[in-house]
Amino acid sequence: MTQATGTAGTIRRTVGTVAAVLAATTLLAGCGAASEPTATPPKSPSASPSVSPKDALLAAVPDGTEGAFRFSGKDASSTIDGRIDPASEGFEINMVMPPDDGVVVKMSFLVIKDQNWVKAKFSGRPGLPKFPDKWMKLDRAKLTDAASIPTFDGVDQGNAGPLIQAATEVQEKSPGQYVGFIDVSAGEAAKALEDGEAAALGEAGKKVPFTAVVGADKHLASLTLKMPAAGKTKAYDYVVKYADYGSAPKITAPTGAAAVKAPAMAYDLLNG
Repeated sequence: MTQATGTAGTIRRTVGTVAAVLAATTLLAGCGAASEPTATPPKSPSASPSVSPKDALLAAVPDGTEGAFRFSGKDASSTIDGRIDPASEGFEINMVMPPDDGVVVKMSFLVIKDQNWVKAKFSGRPGLPKFPDKWMKLDRAKLTDAASIPTFDGVDQGNAGPLIQAATEVQEKSPGQYVGFIDVSAGEAAKALEDGEAAALGEAGKKVPFTAVVGADKHLASLTLKMPAAGKTKAYDYVVKYADYGSAPKITAPTGAAAVKAPAMAYDLLNG
């Protein structure tokens, strides 16, 4: 069994979709792919002397054999959490966007293979659109850009694999504790960042410090990049956390009173 690092993008596409929804919501309120995965050595109970720290860290990235697990993360513009279930080819993403002109957007996407559901809640000002507090089933044929809606394209939804693959230096300081530098200036690593961020970083993007933790179960627990300031973006921590391997609730399709068909207003927002 080989460990696939995967490709960056699903979370970033989702953030872009929610950002577009936020912009559309402001207007409604009346105001102003990918390269082939790279194979790396299989996981083993303990790293042998012949395995480099980078390869050992890559081997800890989720590969779909761990069962359902939880994830969370944050970057300069959003916080996110959810669950991933390789068996159902599904995941749930819950996202909160920072307030924009007083408007707070909370959105969730549920994905099982090529099926999509969404929840949305807007608050902060009167006159904002209101949706049922249920999973709204989406018809992808009604979306102007169906590619902007998340689909299951691997279990490493936090893009840890592509980022670690771009590491130029990795050291294991103590068992399970890694440090080093990552080049986020190009390729799949750059796709994990916001559009234009890699270019704005310039030379600083070629040596971004990171720390990573691998748990006693040999699975990746966290990855943190100390992102420098770039353009109008202040310095921030890019954080990915994975937890509860094999014990998180499995992903199933919502049924009965838990789900409804998405109303026309949902497509108006998602289509911008």
